[in-house]
Amino acid sequence: MKIIIIDDDPFVCASLKTILQADPEITVTAVGSSGEEAIALYRQNPPDILLMDIQMNGLSGLDAGEQILKEDPHAKILFLTTFSDDEYIRKALMLGAKGYLIKQDIEALAPALKAVESGQNVFGTEIVTKLPSLISGKAEFHSGSLELGKREQEIISLVAEGKNNREIADALFLSEGTVRNYLSALLDKLELRNRTELAIFYYQHMT
Repeated sequence: MKIIIIDDDPFVCASLKTILQADPEITVTAVGSSGEEAIALYRQNPPDILLMDIQMNGLSGLDAGEQILKEDPHAKILFLTTFSDDEYIRKALMLGAKGYLIKQDIEALAPALKAVESGQNVFGTEIVTKLPSLISGKAEFHSGSLELGKREQEIISLVAEGKNNREIADALFLSEGTVRNYLSALLDKLELRNRTELAIFYYQHMT
C-alpha cells in the first residue's frame, strides 16, 4: 500500500513515516508540508491513500483535498488532525474523504489505512459520536418521493456502519457483484456521488 503523508510539522511527518513503515504492508512514497505539495505529489505519483493534516500554512488540507478529488474522484483521502472541529468534519464528509482521525488515535492509524484501502470509511470514536448531530438537517438530497425497497434500506444502513462490499455481501447473503450493482443504482437513484453521501443520507432520512 503506497501512502503520501502531508503535515506541516516535520517531526510529525518523520514520526508517522517511522510508525507506518514498521508495517510491511505500508510504504510511504513521499512526504510534504502543505496543501500545494499535496496536490503536486499526488499528481506526480498517485498513492493508494493520501494521509493529510487539515490546518497548514498556505492551502489547507481540506482545500487541497477538494482540488485532488475534482481531478481524481476516486482518490482516497484520510484526514489526520488534532482538530475535531465540527465544520472541518462536516466539510471532510461532504468532500468525499474516506476518513477523519484525531492524532491521539495514532495506534489505530495502520488498521485505518488498511480499512480505507479495502473500501471502508473510517472515523475515530470521537468523530463517530458526532456524526448524527453534524449532518442533521444539512446537505439537501433531492430524493423527492422516491421509495426505497427493504434490500436497498438494508444496504444503506450497512454502508452507514462503515461496512465494505464484502462485509455487506456476507451480511445479506449476496454476491459482491450484486452489492456493487445495488450501490451503483442507489447512487443514481438518490443523485449522490459516493458512499459517504449515502451514509449521510441514512442519518438524515432513515434514523
